[in-house]
This record gives sequence, C-alpha cells and structure tokens, in this order.
Amino acid sequence: MIWEELLTFEDIKKDEYYIKHILWDVDPTKMMEPVIVQDGSNIVCKEPIKGYVFYIETSGKKPQLFLMRHKSNCFGETIAKVDEIPSELIQEALQENKDKIKFGICPINESIKIWLKKELGLL
Repeated sequence: MIWEELLTFEDIKKDEYYIKHILWDVDPTKMMEPVIVQDGSNIVCKEPIKGYVFYIETSGKKPQLFLMRHKSNCFGETIAKVDEIPSELIQEALQENKDKIKFGICPINESIKIWLKKELGLL
C-alpha cells in the first residue's frame, strides 16, 4: 500500500498496533544495507527487519521526524510525520549522530526516544 497522506503523531498515539511494533533499537540506516552479503566464502542472509522505526529526514529544508514501516520483504515506507517534537531535540540528535547519517536519514537518539515514549504513554 502506498500512503497517499501521512499519518499524524495523534493517529499513531491512538493505535496500539503501531506502538506495540515500534523497533526502538533499530538504526534506520541499517535497513538500507544489503540483506544478502558475502562473508569470506560464505553467503550470509541477514534477518529481515519488520516493524516501525522513527528516523530524522535531513534532506528537506529543515530536518523532520518521521515513522517508517518496514516489512519482512525488505520494503519500507514512511507512514507518519511527527510535527510535535521540539526542534532542539532534533538538532541534538543530528549533532550526536552526524557520522551515522546516510542518504539523508539520521537515527534518533536517547533523548528523542524518551520524549516519544513519554508522549506515547510508555513511560
């Protein structure tokens, strides 16, 4: 399914399915790496990632927080945008993870995780 309109953070808050399936410790840049790699003379298939991952998109006019759905068939799509997050938290994560940004995607940091978990009623 291609999302015609992004969900809001309020939409995510209201649906326990999304909240239950957030992958808090997955680096979104890892999802762009090959799933089949050669390790010496062995071919290694990585475990598929399935769930929801927050990330910061840096390629637009201003960095923004989004939620991506990633399926076990290695297909990912952005499904929601989080406008409510304080910009200071995004800037802090960008500074902290500046060496991890790939293809305009930056992982979130611990401060953003804590903010999100509080907002989602997980803390």
